[in-house]
Amino acid sequence: MSASYILGLSAYYHDSAAALLKDGEVVAAAQQERFTRKKHDEGFPAEAIEYCLAEAGIEFSDLNQVVFYDKPLVKFERLLETYLSYAPKGLRSFIVAMPIWLKEKLYLKTTLKRELSALADCKASELPSLMFAGHHQSHAASAFYFSPYDKAVVLCLDGVGEWATTSAWLGEGKDLTPLWEIDFPHSLGLLYSAFTYFTGFRVNSGEYKLMGLAPYGVPKYTDLILEHIIDLKEDGTYKLDMQYFNYCTGLTMTNNKFADLFGGPARKPESEVTQREMDIAASIQKVTEEVVLRLARTLHKETGVDNLCLAGGVALNCVSNGKIQREGPFKDIWIQPAAGDAGGALGAAAVIWHEYLGNERSSSNGKDRMKGSYLGPRPKVEQIRSELDAAGAVYKEFSDEELFPRLAEILEQENVIGWMRGRMEFGPRALGGRSIIGDPRSAKMQSVMNLKIKYRESFRPFAPSVLDYRVGDYFEQKVPSPYMLIVAPIKEDHRIALTKEQEQLFGIEKLNLKRSNLPAITHVDYSARIQTVHKETNPGYYGLLEAFNERTGCGVLVNTSFNVRGEPIVCTPEDSYRCFMRTEMDYLVIENFLLEKTQQPAWDEKEAWQEEFVLD
Repeated sequence: MSASYILGLSAYYHDSAAALLKDGEVVAAAQQERFTRKKHDEGFPAEAIEYCLAEAGIEFSDLNQVVFYDKPLVKFERLLETYLSYAPKGLRSFIVAMPIWLKEKLYLKTTLKRELSALADCKASELPSLMFAGHHQSHAASAFYFSPYDKAVVLCLDGVGEWATTSAWLGEGKDLTPLWEIDFPHSLGLLYSAFTYFTGFRVNSGEYKLMGLAPYGVPKYTDLILEHIIDLKEDGTYKLDMQYFNYCTGLTMTNNKFADLFGGPARKPESEVTQREMDIAASIQKVTEEVVLRLARTLHKETGVDNLCLAGGVALNCVSNGKIQREGPFKDIWIQPAAGDAGGALGAAAVIWHEYLGNERSSSNGKDRMKGSYLGPRPKVEQIRSELDAAGAVYKEFSDEELFPRLAEILEQENVIGWMRGRMEFGPRALGGRSIIGDPRSAKMQSVMNLKIKYRESFRPFAPSVLDYRVGDYFEQKVPSPYMLIVAPIKEDHRIALTKEQEQLFGIEKLNLKRSNLPAITHVDYSARIQTVHKETNPGYYGLLEAFNERTGCGVLVNTSFNVRGEPIVCTPEDSYRCFMRTEMDYLVIENFLLEKTQQPAWDEKEAWQEEFVLD
């Protein structure tokens, strides 16, 4: 019996991606942005599809089904109903949106068939069957079917799919049953994005910044938000007061009434971040945590199920995830590492395999089915040599036994290393496949990485990668956290007490205080976004951590994504070398090749790849 292949797609909104299942097991998955180098690329994921097919060693004709993660006609219905209900207020937004819909998105099936036909070099009639799954259905499937649980409740929270913005599901075996939903325009994701916009960050990418900024502030606006903006019930259900928002009728997220409530206009992008923005960030973060915690408690009370799965963009809020883990009623929680729209491609494929085709799930045996989220491409040795030689790079090749102790020594000397090894991660987090790493004990590491390498805001924290068996030595965290999606406190015995004068400091003044003996990964509230590293999913990164642990006694490394601000995570050796040469990284590792910055030829960017880098 031949294998069954299902290709899942997400595209045309943001973070387009492709994912391929073989007999229900994920073979490959990748975001389109990694190939095109256009951050949050929303275009048809041609290169991502080509990669998935190549990884599986199949042709397009071998596919049984192709499935899209959204139902465009239902989404169009929601847009029309929204414009009609707010008429004539929404006219300007309507005039902007409708031509795009009438030209492209309304006829998405035709568009997809045209793109797929061109990619497969065949007639539309020769394509495999093209199907559509619901947006939140795809999110829920990505969470439950790839989780380690045979039975779980699923909570999906994002901006908006077709109608749903918050939805609850019960997963058992191959069945995924919807329980209830909250519909547009009432949306926790859009609420958080509205505050992202108001504090001067970019919607759909700046939410991480808002979350990172929150500990610098005081949640002084929490009551104001709960009194005026969101009507939050005891069970976690909510409604937004739409008179403060502009996303239904205009081209911005918030309006003048919103600005008046917070004592002034929205912060202009790239201007100074003031105490007001920090306090606003702290306030909306606290409200978000309370909403999610109440919803989780309600789900547990209604179902009695002890496992919780999370997906949707809000599930990337690792602070609220940590709150659920520590204070929620569930015995265990699991978050889909590609919780945003990219992960919808994976979930849509699983919907077809389990729900449409009726295939049973294989037993989880207590382990998830994401393979560490290492689902992207891995360069071959010949490709690495070819691309490095083309750039005139100087490099040496080592065995693991030689390389790891050498890197441990380099890290101990407070050098920063670009690390590209194994398959690329699927999802927004770098997990030791495409990472920039350093010594967490270094007091200067956070500022060096932020300002000289990542070219991003100085307040943004970095995450620790920790050997799985040592996580409890450093953090108030007993269970694995392989996907860097849970924030937990640093253990008391690693903290450094502040003086009375230091405790009185406000805002960004808190940044340079040494709070623990791991200062580079300790946020101002003594928290850290943890990634536990496991030998079975990433033996190379695990081997490096082991070598560093043996040399220094420290089982932790600083880990941030291998990219600079405004650019996607690197995908190829060429991308890695370019990023390495553009920044003040000291060393670059590509598989077993080691490059030292001081030995590289002078970097002429235009001559090398005829590209120009622009910060967003």
